[in-house]
Amino acid sequence: MDYLSISLALSLYRKPAQLKGTLAELKPPLVSLQDETPLKPIVPKTTSKQRPFTVTYLINSCGLSLESAISVSDKVQFQSPERPDSVLTLLRNYGFSKTQISNLIRKRPMLLLSHPENTLLPKLEFFQSIGLSSNELARTLSSDPTLLTRSLENQIMPTYDFLKSVLLSDEKIVAALKRTTWVFLEDPSKNLTPNVTYLRESGVPQSCVSLLLTHFPEAVMQKHEPFVETVREVKEMGFDPKKSTFVLAVHALSGKGNKSIWERCYEVYKRWGWSNEDILSAFRKHPHSMMLSEKKIMKSMDYFVNEMGWASRAIAECPVVLFFSLEKRIIPRCSVFQVLLSKGLIKEGFSLTTVLLPVEKRFLERFVMRYQEEVPELLSVYQGKVKLEGL
Repeated sequence: MDYLSISLALSLYRKPAQLKGTLAELKPPLVSLQDETPLKPIVPKTTSKQRPFTVTYLINSCGLSLESAISVSDKVQFQSPERPDSVLTLLRNYGFSKTQISNLIRKRPMLLLSHPENTLLPKLEFFQSIGLSSNELARTLSSDPTLLTRSLENQIMPTYDFLKSVLLSDEKIVAALKRTTWVFLEDPSKNLTPNVTYLRESGVPQSCVSLLLTHFPEAVMQKHEPFVETVREVKEMGFDPKKSTFVLAVHALSGKGNKSIWERCYEVYKRWGWSNEDILSAFRKHPHSMMLSEKKIMKSMDYFVNEMGWASRAIAECPVVLFFSLEKRIIPRCSVFQVLLSKGLIKEGFSLTTVLLPVEKRFLERFVMRYQEEVPELLSVYQGKVKLEGL
Protein backbone atom coordinates (compact mmCIF):
# COMPACT_ATOMS: atom_id res chain seq x y z
CA MET A 1 0.00 0.00 0.00
CA ASP A 2 1.51 3.36 -1.07
CA TYR A 3 1.26 6.92 0.26
CA LEU A 4 -1.61 7.80 -2.09
CA SER A 5 -3.68 4.78 -0.99
CA ILE A 6 -3.23 5.66 2.66
CA SER A 7 -4.10 9.31 2.06
CA LEU A 8 -7.28 8.20 0.31
CA ALA A 9 -8.18 5.77 3.09
CA LEU A 10 -7.55 8.33 5.80
CA SER A 11 -9.60 10.91 3.96
CA LEU A 12 -12.62 8.62 4.26
CA TYR A 13 -12.52 9.30 7.97
CA ARG A 14 -12.63 13.05 7.38
CA LYS A 15 -14.99 13.62 4.42
CA PRO A 16 -18.65 12.67 4.70
CA ALA A 17 -20.13 11.46 1.43
CA GLN A 18 -21.88 14.14 -0.67
CA LEU A 19 -25.49 13.54 -1.69
CA LYS A 20 -26.19 13.38 -5.38
CA GLY A 21 -28.51 16.05 -6.73
CA THR A 22 -31.51 13.78 -7.22
CA LEU A 23 -31.32 12.44 -3.69
CA ALA A 24 -30.82 15.90 -2.16
CA GLU A 25 -34.04 17.07 -3.76
CA LEU A 26 -36.16 14.32 -2.22
CA LYS A 27 -38.87 15.46 0.18
CA PRO A 28 -37.68 15.11 3.77
CA PRO A 29 -39.61 12.86 6.19
CA LEU A 30 -42.23 14.44 8.46
CA VAL A 31 -40.18 14.53 11.66
CA SER A 32 -38.97 17.35 13.88
CA LEU A 33 -35.30 18.24 13.55
CA GLN A 34 -35.18 20.61 16.49
CA ASP A 35 -33.74 18.05 18.97
CA GLU A 36 -31.48 16.22 16.56
CA THR A 37 -27.74 16.41 17.19
CA PRO A 38 -25.87 16.90 13.94
CA LEU A 39 -23.56 14.02 13.02
CA LYS A 40 -19.86 14.78 13.38
CA PRO A 41 -17.40 13.39 10.88
CA ILE A 42 -14.91 10.91 12.36
CA VAL A 43 -11.42 12.38 12.29
CA PRO A 44 -8.49 10.03 13.02
CA LYS A 45 -5.83 11.13 15.47
CA THR A 46 -3.18 10.25 12.94
CA THR A 47 -3.36 11.69 9.44
CA SER A 48 -1.30 10.79 6.43
CA LYS A 49 0.31 14.24 6.42
CA GLN A 50 1.62 13.78 9.99
CA ARG A 51 3.42 10.45 9.57
CA PRO A 52 2.56 8.67 6.31
CA PHE A 53 5.85 6.77 6.14
CA THR A 54 5.33 5.04 9.49
CA VAL A 55 1.80 3.97 8.61
CA THR A 56 2.86 2.76 5.17
CA TYR A 57 5.76 0.78 6.63
CA LEU A 58 3.61 -0.85 9.30
CA ILE A 59 1.17 -2.02 6.63
CA ASN A 60 3.62 -3.13 3.94
CA SER A 61 6.48 -4.51 6.05
CA CYS A 62 4.79 -5.60 9.30
CA GLY A 63 1.48 -6.84 7.92
CA LEU A 64 -0.74 -4.59 10.04
CA SER A 65 -4.17 -3.53 8.91
CA LEU A 66 -4.74 0.16 8.18
CA GLU A 67 -6.65 0.60 11.44
CA SER A 68 -3.90 -1.11 13.49
CA ALA A 69 -1.17 0.80 11.68
CA ILE A 70 -2.81 4.13 12.49
CA SER A 71 -3.15 3.13 16.14
CA VAL A 72 0.43 1.83 16.40
CA SER A 73 1.84 4.92 14.68
CA ASP A 74 0.70 6.93 17.70
CA LYS A 75 3.21 4.99 19.78
CA VAL A 76 6.20 4.78 17.45
CA GLN A 77 7.47 7.08 14.69
CA PHE A 78 10.36 6.78 12.26
CA GLN A 79 11.31 8.34 8.95
CA SER A 80 13.78 5.72 7.72
CA PRO A 81 13.35 1.96 7.21
CA GLU A 82 16.94 1.14 8.17
CA ARG A 83 16.46 0.27 11.86
CA PRO A 84 13.01 -1.37 11.52
CA ASP A 85 14.26 -3.42 8.55
CA SER A 86 17.17 -4.77 10.57
CA VAL A 87 14.82 -5.71 13.43
CA LEU A 88 12.44 -7.54 11.08
CA THR A 89 15.34 -9.33 9.38
CA LEU A 90 16.58 -10.58 12.74
CA LEU A 91 13.13 -11.86 13.70
CA ARG A 92 12.71 -13.66 10.38
CA ASN A 93 16.12 -15.25 10.77
CA TYR A 94 14.96 -16.63 14.11
CA GLY A 95 11.87 -18.23 12.59
CA PHE A 96 9.17 -15.65 13.28
CA SER A 97 6.33 -15.93 10.78
CA LYS A 98 4.55 -12.93 9.23
CA THR A 99 1.63 -13.36 11.61
CA GLN A 100 3.90 -13.65 14.64
CA ILE A 101 5.80 -10.51 13.61
CA SER A 102 2.53 -8.63 13.17
CA ASN A 103 1.36 -9.71 16.64
CA LEU A 104 4.69 -8.76 18.21
CA ILE A 105 4.82 -5.30 16.62
CA ARG A 106 1.19 -4.58 17.42
CA LYS A 107 1.81 -5.37 21.11
CA ARG A 108 5.28 -3.79 21.46
CA PRO A 109 5.80 -1.36 18.52
CA MET A 110 8.83 0.29 20.16
CA LEU A 111 10.79 -2.92 19.49
CA LEU A 112 11.08 -1.68 15.88
CA LEU A 113 13.51 0.96 17.13
CA SER A 114 15.58 -1.45 19.23
CA HIS A 115 19.19 -2.09 18.32
CA PRO A 116 18.99 -5.62 16.86
CA GLU A 117 22.59 -6.63 17.52
CA ASN A 118 23.04 -5.10 20.97
CA THR A 119 19.55 -5.41 22.44
CA LEU A 120 17.50 -8.15 20.79
CA LEU A 121 20.05 -10.69 19.55
CA PRO A 122 21.59 -11.48 22.97
CA LYS A 123 18.13 -12.27 24.39
CA LEU A 124 17.18 -14.49 21.46
CA GLU A 125 20.52 -16.29 21.72
CA PHE A 126 20.06 -16.77 25.47
CA PHE A 127 16.63 -18.36 25.22
CA GLN A 128 17.81 -20.66 22.46
CA SER A 129 20.84 -21.60 24.55
CA ILE A 130 18.63 -22.95 27.36
CA GLY A 131 16.72 -25.20 24.97
CA LEU A 132 13.87 -23.16 23.49
CA SER A 133 13.47 -24.24 19.85
CA SER A 134 12.97 -21.70 17.07
CA ASN A 135 9.25 -22.49 16.86
CA GLU A 136 8.81 -22.31 20.64
CA LEU A 137 10.81 -19.09 20.82
CA ALA A 138 8.74 -17.39 18.12
CA ARG A 139 5.44 -18.62 19.55
CA THR A 140 6.32 -17.60 23.12
CA LEU A 141 7.69 -14.14 22.34
CA SER A 142 5.01 -13.21 19.82
CA SER A 143 2.39 -14.14 22.40
CA ASP A 144 4.05 -11.90 25.02
CA PRO A 145 6.96 -9.83 23.66
CA THR A 146 7.41 -8.08 27.01
CA LEU A 147 10.45 -10.28 27.67
CA LEU A 148 12.28 -8.57 24.80
CA THR A 149 11.89 -5.24 26.60
CA ARG A 150 13.57 -6.44 29.82
CA SER A 151 17.27 -6.27 30.66
CA LEU A 152 19.18 -9.48 30.05
CA GLU A 153 21.71 -8.74 32.78
CA ASN A 154 19.41 -7.22 35.41
CA GLN A 155 16.19 -9.22 34.97
CA ILE A 156 16.40 -12.29 32.75
CA MET A 157 19.71 -13.78 33.91
CA PRO A 158 19.07 -13.35 37.68
CA THR A 159 15.65 -14.98 37.27
CA TYR A 160 17.21 -17.82 35.32
CA ASP A 161 19.78 -18.37 38.06
CA PHE A 162 17.04 -18.61 40.67
CA LEU A 163 14.93 -20.99 38.59
CA LYS A 164 17.98 -23.18 37.93
CA SER A 165 18.65 -23.40 41.67
CA VAL A 166 15.14 -24.78 42.21
CA LEU A 167 14.37 -26.73 39.04
CA LEU A 168 17.96 -27.93 38.42
CA SER A 169 17.49 -28.34 34.65
CA ASP A 170 17.01 -26.07 31.65
CA GLU A 171 14.31 -28.40 30.33
CA LYS A 172 12.09 -27.65 33.32
CA ILE A 173 12.84 -23.93 33.11
CA VAL A 174 11.71 -23.93 29.48
CA ALA A 175 8.53 -25.79 30.47
CA ALA A 176 7.76 -23.14 33.10
CA LEU A 177 8.48 -20.34 30.62
CA LYS A 178 6.14 -21.83 28.02
CA ARG A 179 3.47 -22.04 30.69
CA THR A 180 3.80 -18.31 31.51
CA THR A 181 6.41 -15.73 30.52
CA TRP A 182 5.69 -13.93 33.79
CA VAL A 183 7.95 -16.40 35.56
CA PHE A 184 10.80 -14.40 33.97
CA LEU A 185 9.22 -10.98 34.29
CA GLU A 186 8.85 -10.64 38.06
CA ASP A 187 11.59 -10.18 40.64
CA PRO A 188 12.05 -13.68 42.16
CA SER A 189 12.71 -12.21 45.61
CA LYS A 190 9.20 -10.71 45.67
CA ASN A 191 7.08 -13.88 45.76
CA LEU A 192 8.86 -16.86 44.21
CA THR A 193 11.68 -17.10 46.75
CA PRO A 194 9.55 -16.79 49.92
CA ASN A 195 6.91 -19.16 48.53
CA VAL A 196 9.43 -21.82 47.60
CA THR A 197 11.05 -21.44 51.01
CA TYR A 198 7.69 -21.88 52.74
CA LEU A 199 6.94 -25.05 50.77
CA ARG A 200 10.26 -26.53 51.87
CA GLU A 201 9.64 -25.49 55.48
CA SER A 202 6.24 -27.22 55.26
CA GLY A 203 7.89 -30.52 54.44
CA VAL A 204 7.34 -30.52 50.68
CA PRO A 205 10.22 -32.43 49.01
CA GLN A 206 12.32 -31.03 46.17
CA SER A 207 10.63 -33.22 43.56
CA CYS A 208 7.18 -31.82 44.44
CA VAL A 209 8.39 -28.21 44.61
CA SER A 210 9.89 -28.73 41.16
CA LEU A 211 6.64 -30.27 39.89
CA LEU A 212 4.59 -27.27 40.99
CA LEU A 213 7.00 -24.64 39.68
CA THR A 214 7.53 -26.42 36.36
CA HIS A 215 3.93 -27.09 35.40
CA PHE A 216 1.99 -24.50 37.42
CA PRO A 217 4.38 -21.57 38.03
CA GLU A 218 1.48 -19.16 38.36
CA ALA A 219 0.54 -20.89 41.63
CA VAL A 220 4.00 -20.24 43.14
CA MET A 221 3.92 -16.64 41.90
CA GLN A 222 0.99 -15.68 44.14
CA LYS A 223 1.51 -13.03 46.75
CA HIS A 224 3.13 -14.62 49.78
CA GLU A 225 0.34 -14.23 52.34
CA PRO A 226 -2.43 -15.77 50.18
CA PHE A 227 -0.01 -18.53 49.19
CA VAL A 228 0.68 -19.37 52.85
CA GLU A 229 -3.07 -19.49 53.52
CA THR A 230 -3.59 -21.86 50.58
CA VAL A 231 -0.84 -24.22 51.78
CA ARG A 232 -2.33 -24.25 55.28
CA GLU A 233 -5.81 -24.95 53.88
CA VAL A 234 -4.48 -27.91 51.91
CA LYS A 235 -2.83 -29.28 55.05
CA GLU A 236 -6.10 -29.00 56.96
CA MET A 237 -7.84 -31.02 54.24
CA GLY A 238 -5.62 -33.96 55.08
CA PHE A 239 -3.10 -33.89 52.24
CA ASP A 240 0.36 -35.31 52.86
CA PRO A 241 3.05 -32.67 52.05
CA LYS A 242 5.41 -35.43 50.90
CA LYS A 243 3.12 -36.53 48.08
CA SER A 244 2.59 -34.87 44.69
CA THR A 245 -1.15 -34.56 45.34
CA PHE A 246 -0.29 -31.92 47.96
CA VAL A 247 1.13 -29.43 45.44
CA LEU A 248 -1.57 -30.30 42.89
CA ALA A 249 -4.13 -29.34 45.54
CA VAL A 250 -2.21 -26.10 46.17
CA HIS A 251 -2.55 -25.34 42.47
CA ALA A 252 -6.27 -26.19 42.44
CA LEU A 253 -6.90 -23.72 45.27
CA SER A 254 -4.53 -20.98 44.09
CA GLY A 255 -6.01 -17.65 43.11
CA LYS A 256 -9.59 -16.44 42.83
CA GLY A 257 -10.06 -18.05 39.42
CA ASN A 258 -9.15 -21.57 40.52
CA LYS A 259 -11.11 -21.25 43.76
CA SER A 260 -14.16 -20.22 41.76
CA ILE A 261 -13.77 -23.32 39.56
CA TRP A 262 -13.38 -25.45 42.71
CA GLU A 263 -16.64 -24.12 44.14
CA ARG A 264 -18.49 -24.66 40.86
CA CYS A 265 -17.27 -28.28 40.69
CA TYR A 266 -18.37 -28.75 44.29
CA GLU A 267 -21.92 -27.70 43.42
CA VAL A 268 -22.03 -29.95 40.35
CA TYR A 269 -20.92 -33.02 42.32
CA LYS A 270 -23.49 -32.22 45.01
CA ARG A 271 -26.19 -32.32 42.31
CA TRP A 272 -25.12 -35.89 41.56
CA GLY A 273 -25.63 -36.88 45.18
CA TRP A 274 -22.07 -36.74 46.44
CA SER A 275 -21.65 -35.94 50.12
CA ASN A 276 -19.08 -33.48 51.45
CA GLU A 277 -16.84 -36.41 52.33
CA ASP A 278 -17.27 -37.91 48.83
CA ILE A 279 -16.12 -34.64 47.29
CA LEU A 280 -13.14 -34.23 49.62
CA SER A 281 -12.21 -37.88 49.11
CA ALA A 282 -12.22 -37.43 45.32
CA PHE A 283 -10.22 -34.22 45.72
CA ARG A 284 -7.59 -35.98 47.84
CA LYS A 285 -7.26 -38.78 45.28
CA HIS A 286 -7.13 -36.53 42.23
CA PRO A 287 -6.96 -32.79 43.06
CA HIS A 288 -7.62 -31.69 39.50
CA SER A 289 -11.03 -33.37 39.63
CA MET A 290 -12.04 -30.02 41.11
CA MET A 291 -10.80 -28.15 38.03
CA LEU A 292 -12.95 -29.81 35.38
CA SER A 293 -15.57 -27.91 33.41
CA GLU A 294 -19.21 -28.34 34.37
CA LYS A 295 -19.95 -29.64 30.86
CA LYS A 296 -17.28 -32.33 31.13
CA ILE A 297 -18.48 -33.50 34.54
CA MET A 298 -22.15 -33.54 33.53
CA LYS A 299 -21.62 -35.47 30.30
CA SER A 300 -19.39 -38.10 31.90
CA MET A 301 -21.57 -38.54 34.99
CA ASP A 302 -24.70 -38.80 32.83
CA TYR A 303 -23.13 -41.61 30.81
CA PHE A 304 -21.77 -43.50 33.82
CA VAL A 305 -24.96 -43.26 35.84
CA ASN A 306 -27.79 -43.14 33.31
CA GLU A 307 -26.30 -45.18 30.44
CA MET A 308 -24.13 -47.67 32.31
CA GLY A 309 -26.11 -47.83 35.54
CA TRP A 310 -23.12 -47.33 37.83
CA ALA A 311 -23.69 -45.72 41.22
CA SER A 312 -22.85 -42.02 41.25
CA ARG A 313 -20.70 -42.36 44.37
CA ALA A 314 -18.62 -45.08 42.67
CA ILE A 315 -17.09 -42.36 40.49
CA ALA A 316 -16.03 -40.47 43.63
CA GLU A 317 -13.95 -43.51 44.58
CA CYS A 318 -12.04 -43.32 41.28
CA PRO A 319 -12.31 -39.71 40.01
CA VAL A 320 -9.55 -40.19 37.44
CA VAL A 321 -12.15 -41.71 35.07
CA LEU A 322 -13.69 -38.25 34.72
CA PHE A 323 -10.58 -37.15 32.81
CA PHE A 324 -10.90 -39.79 30.10
CA SER A 325 -12.33 -38.84 26.71
CA LEU A 326 -15.98 -39.84 26.45
CA GLU A 327 -15.76 -40.42 22.69
CA LYS A 328 -12.28 -41.96 22.46
CA ARG A 329 -12.09 -44.10 25.60
CA ILE A 330 -15.19 -44.32 27.78
CA ILE A 331 -17.89 -45.11 25.18
CA PRO A 332 -15.77 -47.55 23.08
CA ARG A 333 -14.72 -49.57 26.14
CA CYS A 334 -18.11 -49.52 27.78
CA SER A 335 -19.70 -50.65 24.50
CA VAL A 336 -17.44 -53.72 24.46
CA PHE A 337 -18.28 -54.33 28.11
CA GLN A 338 -22.03 -54.18 27.37
CA VAL A 339 -21.74 -56.67 24.50
CA LEU A 340 -19.78 -59.17 26.59
CA LEU A 341 -22.21 -58.75 29.47
CA SER A 342 -25.28 -59.25 27.27
CA LYS A 343 -23.84 -62.47 25.87
CA GLY A 344 -22.95 -63.80 29.30
CA LEU A 345 -19.21 -63.85 28.59
CA ILE A 346 -18.42 -61.75 31.66
CA LYS A 347 -20.19 -61.17 34.96
CA GLU A 348 -21.65 -57.93 36.27
CA GLY A 349 -19.07 -57.75 39.04
CA PHE A 350 -16.58 -55.89 36.83
CA SER A 351 -15.94 -52.38 38.11
CA LEU A 352 -15.51 -49.29 35.97
CA THR A 353 -11.84 -49.17 36.97
CA THR A 354 -11.27 -52.65 35.54
CA VAL A 355 -12.74 -51.50 32.25
CA LEU A 356 -11.37 -47.95 31.99
CA LEU A 357 -7.98 -47.87 33.72
CA PRO A 358 -5.86 -50.44 31.78
CA VAL A 359 -3.71 -49.17 28.91
CA GLU A 360 -5.19 -49.82 25.48
CA LYS A 361 -3.00 -52.84 24.69
CA ARG A 362 -3.98 -54.54 27.94
CA PHE A 363 -7.68 -53.73 27.45
CA LEU A 364 -7.70 -55.15 23.91
CA GLU A 365 -5.98 -58.34 25.03
CA ARG A 366 -8.34 -58.88 27.95
CA PHE A 367 -11.69 -57.81 26.56
CA VAL A 368 -11.50 -57.90 22.75
CA MET A 369 -8.98 -60.39 21.35
CA ARG A 370 -9.87 -62.92 24.00
CA TYR A 371 -13.47 -63.13 22.72
CA GLN A 372 -12.89 -62.80 18.98
CA GLU A 373 -14.23 -66.28 18.20
CA GLU A 374 -17.40 -65.85 20.23
CA VAL A 375 -18.03 -62.27 19.02
CA PRO A 376 -16.19 -61.56 15.72
CA GLU A 377 -17.65 -58.06 15.54
CA LEU A 378 -16.20 -57.02 18.91
CA LEU A 379 -13.27 -55.11 17.44
CA SER A 380 -15.63 -53.24 15.13
CA VAL A 381 -17.77 -52.35 18.15
CA TYR A 382 -14.70 -50.98 19.89
CA GLN A 383 -13.81 -48.95 16.79
CA GLY A 384 -17.35 -47.59 16.51
CA LYS A 385 -18.02 -49.29 13.17
CA VAL A 386 -20.82 -51.49 14.50
CA LYS A 387 -23.65 -50.26 16.72
CA LEU A 388 -24.75 -52.22 19.78
CA GLU A 389 -28.29 -52.46 18.42
CA GLY A 390 -27.06 -54.65 15.59
CA LEU A 391 -25.72 -57.38 17.87
